[in-house]
Order: sequence, then C-alpha cells, then structure tokens
Amino acid sequence: MSENDEREYISVAEAREMLGVSKPKMAEMLDKGVLPWEPNPLDSRSKLIPRAAVEELARKAGKVKSAA
Repeated sequence: MSENDEREYISVAEAREMLGVSKPKMAEMLDKGVLPWEPNPLDSRSKLIPRAAVEELARKAGKVKSAA
C-alpha cells in the first residue's frame, strides 16, 4: 500500500475517479450531502473528502476496484 492510499482525506478529483462520476454529478453529491467534505485548510478553493466515505459509497455502488 502506498503512502497516498493511507491518507485520511482525498481530493474531489480522486473521489470522482474512484466513483467513476462526472464533475456535475460529484458537485451534486457534495451539495446534497451524499458525501461529507471539509474545506482544505491549505487551499480555500478546494474540498477534502474522507476516503472511508468514498470507499463505502463505492462498495454500495459496486464500484470497488480490485487489489492487484
């Protein structure tokens, strides 16, 4: 497991990739509270999403990437 896989929070772009959704769909999910998020303390323009929340949603949606 790489260091990036161990991070507690991931970017919106990483979450989109894990879930396989478009930018508008991800924005809708964040606006509706489907996924929790926090403002990035280092960049007020971006959001951070808990990795565990994305992984749980991916499992529910059947979009879990198999470990190689």
